[in-house]
Amino acid sequence: MPGGLPESTDGTADSELTAYIASLFDPALTWKDIEWLAGITKLPVLVKGILRSDDALLAIKHGASGVIVSNHGARQLDSAPATISVLPEIVDAVGGKVEVYVDGGIRRGTDVLKAIACGARAVFIGRLVLWGLACGAEAGVRHVLEMMRQEFDLAMALSGCPTLSSITRDLIRRL
Repeated sequence: MPGGLPESTDGTADSELTAYIASLFDPALTWKDIEWLAGITKLPVLVKGILRSDDALLAIKHGASGVIVSNHGARQLDSAPATISVLPEIVDAVGGKVEVYVDGGIRRGTDVLKAIACGARAVFIGRLVLWGLACGAEAGVRHVLEMMRQEFDLAMALSGCPTLSSITRDLIRRL
């Protein structure tokens, strides 16, 4: 197909990248695989991609030491919920049995504050680091991380939170 995506053997538009990404997923994986992995290592096993409280509980049941609330950048499934919207439900469901982390949608220090207020132990910020790397190599990454830290410090101060433990869910108002 000139000027467009190459056609696959069945006549649908396809690309090598799409085929490569699809090859990374193993539909045969089950919760038993998490159980197996947790059973052969002393390292903590974290399960990423949790968007429902029942899946968080299954991860714990099968040996996960923690869960990462993630929609994988919302690239894998249209209409996946924003991670911040499901985070409180998942934190409540696990009830402190394991640590809960979050990624996705973290773009500024106030986002970090909100995630911690909703119960996240920590946040992951892959996209911002990549932007910093693309724009300024190592110095760009340092700049992005420092900017995030300063924004978070300011958000804590403006919210009256002198310590991490003083960041509580009552800071968040849901409409």
